[in-house]
Amino acid sequence: MSSASDEFPVHVDRNHLPEPEWAYPSARIRTYAVDSEPDFPPVKEAAAGSPNILLVLLDDVGFGWPSVNGGLVRMPTAERLAGRGLFYNQFHTTALCSPTRAALLTGRNHHTVSTGVIQEMATGYPGYSGIIPKGTATFAELLKHAGYTSAWFGKNHNVPDNQTSPAGPFENWPTNQGFDYFYGFISGETDQFSPSLYEGTQAVEPPARPEDGYQLTRDLADKAISWIGTQKAIAPDRPFLAYFSAGAAHAPHQPPLDWRGRNVGRFDMGWDEYRRVVHQNQLDAGIIPPGTKLTERPDQIPSWDSQPAAHRELFARQAENFADFLEHADHEVGRVVDAIDELGELENTIVIYIIGDNGSSGEGSLVGTPNELMSLNGRQPSIDEAIDFTERWGLPGTSPHYAVGWAHAGDTPFQWTKQVASHFGGTRNSMIVSWPERITDTGSIRSQFHHVIDVMPTLLDIVGVAHPTEVNGYIQKPIEGTSFGYTFASDAADAPSRHTRQYFEMMGNRAMYADGWIASCRHGRLPWETAGSYSWDDDVWELYDITNDFSQADDVAEQHPARLRELQDMFMAEAARYNVLPLDDRFAERLDVTLRPSFFAGRGTVTFREGMTRLPEGSGPKMVSVPLTLTAEIDVPDAGAEGVVFAVGGDAAGWSLFGWEGHARFHYNFFGIRRYDLTSAERLTPGRHTITVAITPREPRPGAPADVTMSIDGAAAGELHLPEQIPMRCGTETMDVGMDCVSPVCNDYADRGLFPFSGKIHGVTFDFPDVTPVTGHERLKLATQLD
Repeated sequence: MSSASDEFPVHVDRNHLPEPEWAYPSARIRTYAVDSEPDFPPVKEAAAGSPNILLVLLDDVGFGWPSVNGGLVRMPTAERLAGRGLFYNQFHTTALCSPTRAALLTGRNHHTVSTGVIQEMATGYPGYSGIIPKGTATFAELLKHAGYTSAWFGKNHNVPDNQTSPAGPFENWPTNQGFDYFYGFISGETDQFSPSLYEGTQAVEPPARPEDGYQLTRDLADKAISWIGTQKAIAPDRPFLAYFSAGAAHAPHQPPLDWRGRNVGRFDMGWDEYRRVVHQNQLDAGIIPPGTKLTERPDQIPSWDSQPAAHRELFARQAENFADFLEHADHEVGRVVDAIDELGELENTIVIYIIGDNGSSGEGSLVGTPNELMSLNGRQPSIDEAIDFTERWGLPGTSPHYAVGWAHAGDTPFQWTKQVASHFGGTRNSMIVSWPERITDTGSIRSQFHHVIDVMPTLLDIVGVAHPTEVNGYIQKPIEGTSFGYTFASDAADAPSRHTRQYFEMMGNRAMYADGWIASCRHGRLPWETAGSYSWDDDVWELYDITNDFSQADDVAEQHPARLRELQDMFMAEAARYNVLPLDDRFAERLDVTLRPSFFAGRGTVTFREGMTRLPEGSGPKMVSVPLTLTAEIDVPDAGAEGVVFAVGGDAAGWSLFGWEGHARFHYNFFGIRRYDLTSAERLTPGRHTITVAITPREPRPGAPADVTMSIDGAAAGELHLPEQIPMRCGTETMDVGMDCVSPVCNDYADRGLFPFSGKIHGVTFDFPDVTPVTGHERLKLATQLD
């Protein structure tokens, strides 16, 4: 970490945190009335003048979307903050969600903090376990000891996937990583209308429904405004840290119902013309240096003009819907900023607005998808499947994502998209810093090379906190980022970059930056191909002089072979140093929950009781694409059987067993694209019954066809064939006994709330005939030895 500039406070030396307990130095040994003096431990106070901190992180927003970057998505809050602050055009992320967020929180490279990929893909290697080490305390933990109060609103995606159940453990949740308060969601994405919400570590239901105006980003802003106001009312002199991490604009792209349609017709020009227009805007505004080239569209992405008119109508709708979503997110950030201003606190609040945790996402396939979770399962939609959803795109019950042509356009002027850490289309995001009390060179651009690991050391610099050697009994690893506080000075526009070396790696895509040069290698799999592995021997490295080639447009590898070799060797040294090895290019294959330790590992039989709800898939037994038998022991009341006995998933994908008009009914939701039903012919009579449902795949592979049979009290009650199954996971929702939490698996009971079972459930037992009785550690060891 760089030393603080003269503009910042002298660092307070707190090498060991927490500090020793108060020793009551004024206490005496005799009676209180004679010679004793009362004394209390002092309340931790921040240094005088310490600023409030509002850290905003948007999701999956590429460099070419925001209006402040020259894009066509209108973001007036970002523009306003840039006008009264600084705009950074060479700020970098890791190319994927969880890794960027872990690096942001800790000031270390994402592999150093065991987050080489998203939590749902964690494997048992040091750089990929998904468990942030205790030796890399977060900025919230350190600022707490410097007198700050802190809260986190929105997306987490840093809790280990197998530690998200009501049984915990909770040591890796926000409220055990230095944050006093958390309100948001734990997984990589969630439905914006029916989110999987938590307050602290407790699952909570959304406070309203979409038809009443509910949408998650709006809810997060309400909570942030309330929390900030409460803190300043109670302790006006204590600075706050508010981390506002919206789920927008990650899929599902779901603007509030009252924001739909604001961009009708604005993207009819298509993705190729969009790139040309935005590139010129960027040049005209000085966002990119004069002479910066617009990179070519890869051959693998089709041109706009090659698409039939009906397809272009769908694609235009996808971009309109996304723009509605992103514009609304910026509006909600503005509400939080305005609330701080109304409190009279904005002058001494540093606002760091990072517009994207990676580049635009290409995970929506070549044609876009009405259900992104299907694509992440390795199942790509057909154009016919997608086009059927044109009029419903973005409404409740859809989980849409645009076509990759828009992702590439959203990264203008760069090559490629999210996941591709080798090129700036995956890693270049804009950042705005506003601090009216300290930044005077307002409206200016800063072009120093920086990375998301630089945020934490910057915060420590401006608060005046030295990095401790020990926190909560754990020796701390060195901070690997470099403060960008030096760029705040009014004469710093031309100051040389202090972050001079940075490796990049994501699922085999890799790069090495040093002193204005970057060597880049895009590995086999394309970002919209979510399954499969590729030969490492076929990789080709490129070389770019980004001092003179801002957009990585001209590969000069052949002209400078020695420099390329130097950077390749440097990458391998950095990879060994920061736990990048072994390289692994798998995607959907790593979503299998059995690859990680689990309370359910090795259990061939599991029984859930009534009241067991909100068990996430990542922390539960595998319920899709495996043979299983469900046996439910229930009592049916005189009024008949109604309500959910067991459900996994929600409106994006899943299956459910429930009472329906007195009958037993099984419903299988294949990503909202197709639905399958099995209903018993006979009504369930009042009294005790045993319902058995068996799911038997015809082949031992994810997504294989399967047969479903139902029996009641031992008598056959029907059978059903599934042409294909959900391959890996139903998404971000949960397993529930006695109700269906969050969103409904079956649309038929969508208007019945949680649809609780009307009778008594004595138990729901699952038998898994293929489960190997090994410990979670042994299972993980076996799984991660797979080539």
